[in-house]
Amino acid sequence: MIALQISDTVELLIKAEEALKAAQEAQAAADLSIFTSNNLWILVAAAMVFIMHLGFSTLEAGFVRQKNVVNILFKNSMIIAIGLLTYWFVGFNLMYPGFNEGGFFAFGGFLLSPPEGGMTAAYADYTYWSDFIFQAMFAATGATIVSGAVAGRIKLNAFLLFATIFVALIYPITGFWKWGGGWLDALGFYDFAGSTLVHSVGGWAALAGIILLGPRRGKYLENAIKPIPGHSMPLAAIGVFLLWFGWFGFNGGSVLSADPELVSLVFTTTSLAAAAGVVGSFLVSYLMFRSHDLSMVLNGILGGLVGITASADSVSVNSAIIIGFIAGALIPLSVTFFERLKLDDPVGATSVHLVCGIWGTIAVALFGNFEEGVGELKDQLIGIVACGAFAFTLSFVLFFVMRATMGIRVTQEEESKGLDIAEHQISAYS
Repeated sequence: MIALQISDTVELLIKAEEALKAAQEAQAAADLSIFTSNNLWILVAAAMVFIMHLGFSTLEAGFVRQKNVVNILFKNSMIIAIGLLTYWFVGFNLMYPGFNEGGFFAFGGFLLSPPEGGMTAAYADYTYWSDFIFQAMFAATGATIVSGAVAGRIKLNAFLLFATIFVALIYPITGFWKWGGGWLDALGFYDFAGSTLVHSVGGWAALAGIILLGPRRGKYLENAIKPIPGHSMPLAAIGVFLLWFGWFGFNGGSVLSADPELVSLVFTTTSLAAAAGVVGSFLVSYLMFRSHDLSMVLNGILGGLVGITASADSVSVNSAIIIGFIAGALIPLSVTFFERLKLDDPVGATSVHLVCGIWGTIAVALFGNFEEGVGELKDQLIGIVACGAFAFTLSFVLFFVMRATMGIRVTQEEESKGLDIAEHQISAYS
């Protein structure tokens, strides 16, 4: 009898061990499946953000004059290359050094430093390489914002030097303050996907550039403002819709996982804000100018997208519509404001990225659903001011030094002839 009981007990233990092993294998398979899904979504999102550079290229090409199209395409082609290489060399480890949490500055060393084997998951959701390539696609967007604002009169080499330093230093340092665990993160500042850290930082840099460059020749007459329309509204419209498409990766990828509920919410708030931005810009621009201005409507889409970027994961769909509508309504008001200050921005980058980026960051405090101590208005304002002061001051100094040494503006003859011929010796169209 005792021997039989021992035999039964041993059999039960073996079965229990087999069941535990099966459960562990099932859990491992489930974890691998989740990891694979998360990693794949991050890579798809990175590819969608890459497409945004095509969107910026075509948008800016459409909004500039025909004689400057090759120049704007050349700059955008160089920006993505500069962004990837500088982020590989120094930017990634400036933005995500892995230490000095709550600090103002940290540096994890030059070049990439993958963990042993190179495939250990960052944040347990995706690989080191996926982390890098997704963040690298973000890095060049700030410099692209500057490209459109200074179009038509900046020297090519001066712009490329500025873009290199901007992506290597200015963008990753401000990014570290929040996304890398720096002092703004410790403060409670919130910026989901970059209304401030990407868009308004780029907008502040653009503002510094257009102040020191001055307007395009003939833009501001003694008692009047001369419109200088873009040469191709079809190109501009294509660019905007490519950007809207890419924004699903920009915001959706910022969830940093393939969480079905949260990613779908972000897709929805992003699109509703863009749609509301169109309506807001349409209504206000019509009331102001009594015309149906396509450029205002296109920038209204972008304004709505920039506005929702800080809070796409943390607001209701109803709030997203309000945020997008106000962002779109700000576009014609802002464009008129900058025009009256004689700050010439051919593509409206300062209105879309700077003004709507500020609004979107403030909207976090007004509409966001957070625990107490995160995203409060005072912390949001501190983040806006700190990032703005840093980005504007360093960009202004950089442009100023370049203006005093190598020069930043083309000659009057080169500007009149067009930068395509002056800088590239080729025309966009035969």
